[in-house]
Amino acid sequence: MARELFVTPSCWRVNFNHYFPRPRFSPLISPPRHTLCAPSSISRFSASLAMDDSKAGSIKEMPLGLDTTMEEEYASQSKLLQEFISISNIDKAWIFKPDDGTGSQAMFSLSQPNILANKRRKFIVSSYISNESKSSVNFRWTPFPIEMAGVSTIVPSPSGSKLLVIRNPENESPSKFEIWGPSQLEKEFHIPQSVHGSVYADGWFEGVSWNFDETLIAYVAEEPSPSKPTFNDLGYKKGGSTEKDCGSWKGQGEWEEDWGETYAGKRQPALFVINTNSGEVQAVKGIEKSLSVGQVVWAPSTKGAHQYLVFVGWSYDTRKLGIKYCYNRPCALYAVRAPLYESETKGLELKDSSTEDVPVFNLTQQITSAFFPRFSPDGKFLVFLSARSSVDSGAHSATDSLHRIDWPTDVKLWPSAKIVDVIPVVMCAEDGCLPGLYCSSFLSNPWLLDGCTMIISSIWSSSQVILSVNVLSGEVLRISPADSNFSWNVLTLDGDNIVAVSSSPVDVPQIKYGYIVEEATKAAAWSWLDVPSPIFKCSEKVISLLSPLQFSIMKIPVKDVSDSLTKGASKPFEAIFVSSCCKESDACNPLIVVLHGGPHSVSISSFSKSLAFLSSIGYNLLIVNYRGSLGFGEEALQSLPGKVGSQDVSDVLTAIDHVIDKGLASPSKIAVLGGSHGGFLSTHLIGQAPDKFVAAAVRNPVCNLALMVGTTDIPDWCYVEACGSKGKENFTEAPPAELLTLFHSKSPISHLSKVKTPTIFLLGAQDLRVPVSNGLQYARALREKGVEVKVIVFPNDVHGIERPQSHFESFLNIGVWFRKYCK
Repeated sequence: MARELFVTPSCWRVNFNHYFPRPRFSPLISPPRHTLCAPSSISRFSASLAMDDSKAGSIKEMPLGLDTTMEEEYASQSKLLQEFISISNIDKAWIFKPDDGTGSQAMFSLSQPNILANKRRKFIVSSYISNESKSSVNFRWTPFPIEMAGVSTIVPSPSGSKLLVIRNPENESPSKFEIWGPSQLEKEFHIPQSVHGSVYADGWFEGVSWNFDETLIAYVAEEPSPSKPTFNDLGYKKGGSTEKDCGSWKGQGEWEEDWGETYAGKRQPALFVINTNSGEVQAVKGIEKSLSVGQVVWAPSTKGAHQYLVFVGWSYDTRKLGIKYCYNRPCALYAVRAPLYESETKGLELKDSSTEDVPVFNLTQQITSAFFPRFSPDGKFLVFLSARSSVDSGAHSATDSLHRIDWPTDVKLWPSAKIVDVIPVVMCAEDGCLPGLYCSSFLSNPWLLDGCTMIISSIWSSSQVILSVNVLSGEVLRISPADSNFSWNVLTLDGDNIVAVSSSPVDVPQIKYGYIVEEATKAAAWSWLDVPSPIFKCSEKVISLLSPLQFSIMKIPVKDVSDSLTKGASKPFEAIFVSSCCKESDACNPLIVVLHGGPHSVSISSFSKSLAFLSSIGYNLLIVNYRGSLGFGEEALQSLPGKVGSQDVSDVLTAIDHVIDKGLASPSKIAVLGGSHGGFLSTHLIGQAPDKFVAAAVRNPVCNLALMVGTTDIPDWCYVEACGSKGKENFTEAPPAELLTLFHSKSPISHLSKVKTPTIFLLGAQDLRVPVSNGLQYARALREKGVEVKVIVFPNDVHGIERPQSHFESFLNIGVWFRKYCK
């Protein structure tokens, strides 16, 4: 699945569609595909679009605030932006093996923005895979996709003979569970709100798991709503009321903590099991109310014994801090008995176990973080990822480690099972070596046929790569091409072969099929075949605008290296440079400096529809992975906390000077674009280097830490990034005056008096991470001192501004704003 390269949102880790993206790939810098610098193509682009968009007749009335020139800009750019945004994404993929052993069937879950409906359209595309030879593969695609309207998630059964389709409720309607066979709907169950609310399908708490004989499904859903007081015209009404009682109303009840950004209003995630024959559902007993659960999988079954579930649990005491993009929340793996028993006459059945003492085992007490549990195919060991570096340091995201537990057959031994380090945290890697593990997800079945080799995607400097990991020996191999600066992401496995996707900032995603060439050698070589596909089809105009573009990954030497820096923090950081190879003059295109959020996130060399749009209308891009980004080792990452607003600002200015010195950018035509912590950096830059930038665009920017700390869902982030790791110990909900003074001094607002750069602000009114007041305070202060400012608030959007209409309008306004000032 291609990741959005624009990872600017706030202070966290993630993919490029959210803030805290967690990208991965190789740092190898290959030469640019064409030549590295290019002249201004803006006038060429404007003329071509004007011809394409010409219409008979004249405009009789201008929209409010637009003149004729601005009207033409919106019309031409919006048409092109739609063509980029309409390119589909692959969200998930599965391979099914027929009983006769011939070929494979692939199923791809795709999505595409539906701008008019302001939703994402989901659909399925299938393909039959046949291998004519070792070095040849053929994908035969179905002629049309099938839309999955109203579907929250789909999960094939282990055998591939059944497909679970879950449709989450709207308002007070029930959740719908559909079980499909090869040719028809076999079962449909409606689960009322009194049993549970929506099933979690967010990729973090999400967990839907079939047991091995496909009779039971474990899943995570919102626990049922607590009872609320009922009132009528006489006051409190004892005994409550029915929903149809018009003479009374439900009170609000006690306010409950949630997990912050994007989880506002969602109830506690809890664990349930449904019987696929009867549709009977029961909550799993024994789990403490202070534990939020997710990522459930079935433990290996033992004949004659109870079946057990393994899940991730996040505990909390007085407050749930925001968890999205925040890997620094302590968590552990737990095991609990599933609510079933074995009956010789009736087989496996659910039963009410409310009167039983159901033990819950903490499997990872020796480590502060454990998630993404996966059992080996033979059930002999359990592997999991850990973000203990993040938990222990307080950084919202950091370098991961991979661990293994040799699974005991005796239940009593589970809590004392030894945790084996498979891939430890890498502090500072030698050039060309694994910089550390940075994974945002695992496949549901990541195993090659040997049963001990996992295939995973991980960030490697400014790219994402595919790794093979032998979890018994600890051997790690980079199996995506080492000579490629493209980003690679594994989609699914076809036996010992891999279906993946590859892309770059200037190349739309391409499906790849990988197979082992040399099995006899220790380091098996992988070969990758191109797979023609209808999935990423784009218009001829998009192809023609992308074809002259090229990119390279630059190493930028650190400025002013001091003895206090660690070895990892003294090494060069990286930036991705995107430009046109069509040279019409000696002038360079205007440059947009793109800054990711987090700050412990990373921009990877994958295709971003939004950034490709900006490149196609005549801008060069400098996408900076300043020190503190993921993918460069733990020492480099941990060098930033306590130095935000200084070290990261210095790195960005150094990167800009680097491309200016090489003749790749004009000092008079530089703009800056960032969101969340990227917005923090952008507003710092226009204050600390006020003559450097002709325009700025910021999305939900952090402008004032002293204001943010009292309103954000992650106040601990303010402490750690402003104070360093010691901030984790100093964290309090009521910061003293001296800390508020420090927060202000570290914030962009402290440099506001020097700002003169025209700036557009794009703000989500429902943002809990960086509340809208942060951007509005800064924008109002700029306007007061006479700086040109434009503010667009999206009433229903959260931190990422990802709703299709808002995302579209956001980047359209960015394109028009930069055109106005970067001519």
